[in-house]
Amino acid sequence: MSGIAEVARRAGVSKATASRALTGNGYVAPETRERVQVAARELGYVASSSATSLVTGRTHTVALVVPRVRRWYFGEIIEGIERSLMTFGYDLTLYIAEPDSRDRDRLYEHFLARKRFDGVIAVALEPDDTDIERLIGFAKPTVCIGNELPGITTLGIDNVAIGRMITQHLLALGHTRIAFIGTTPHTDPRARDVDDRAQGYLQAMRAANLPAAVHPAALTITDGYAAATPVLADADARPTAIVGACDEIAIGALIAAQRLGIAVPSQLSAIGIDGHDYAEMFALTTVEQDPSAQGEDAVAILMSMIDGAAGVERTTAPTRLVMRASTAAPATVRIG
Repeated sequence: MSGIAEVARRAGVSKATASRALTGNGYVAPETRERVQVAARELGYVASSSATSLVTGRTHTVALVVPRVRRWYFGEIIEGIERSLMTFGYDLTLYIAEPDSRDRDRLYEHFLARKRFDGVIAVALEPDDTDIERLIGFAKPTVCIGNELPGITTLGIDNVAIGRMITQHLLALGHTRIAFIGTTPHTDPRARDVDDRAQGYLQAMRAANLPAAVHPAALTITDGYAAATPVLADADARPTAIVGACDEIAIGALIAAQRLGIAVPSQLSAIGIDGHDYAEMFALTTVEQDPSAQGEDAVAILMSMIDGAAGVERTTAPTRLVMRASTAAPATVRIG
């Protein structure tokens, strides 16, 4: 494989000029830079990442910390981040650190402490998490996706407002018995985002002077089904509408309703949050977010910070309400 000396000779410049042209470290006239880059392509020269790091002081690597990868939301974010980093010529080092796990402590004490990265993207950290102090202590550009965090640039959706809005939507349809499924189970580490959605639900129900019913469940279809089944089994007390903390919870509730012989939407309405790939298949009304785009946006913010720009405190990602066949006025209510 050709080296920098061969590239310099073909371009008619010194090795130092060729190096500056290929690493971007130092001024090189545009026509000279182009000539060097053409020579490098013709010779099949690829700059060594370690050599580039010595010149620029950068590793061209970003550390990504996620609590898990098996769920749709995190998989979408990872794809968006990886796709965007490639356009910037950056590598991704993925760390999976489940809350309250021993691996999480080892991650911060050993792997991230080596600082072999130019910046960090962390997903779904909690505001009271000690990880926040650790990240700030690394003194590296950091962007978090999810909850609003003190002292760290964050990107996410307004979960309280969304929980309130979708509950108000059901109230406007005429529902008065509305249940929320998906608060954090007592045995699990707190999930601020879904608990904020429950808070929005509670605000809407209090404003309407209606009783609220909140049920815990992990954020999966199977757990949504398990939590919804006993709620729907009592024909006299069951709600006419369910707010799912996420689409997977709402889909689980729809499956439970089907197995119990409850007609959707005339006897039960269900609404979710996320815009999961399965939402359209189940005709689920939902508030769509785009975690893949959030990953791309987080990379853009991080790259600007790596280049010296100041971080912003909070960026709210866009969402939209998508109406499908899982919601309607209850059978006893006629609107209009």
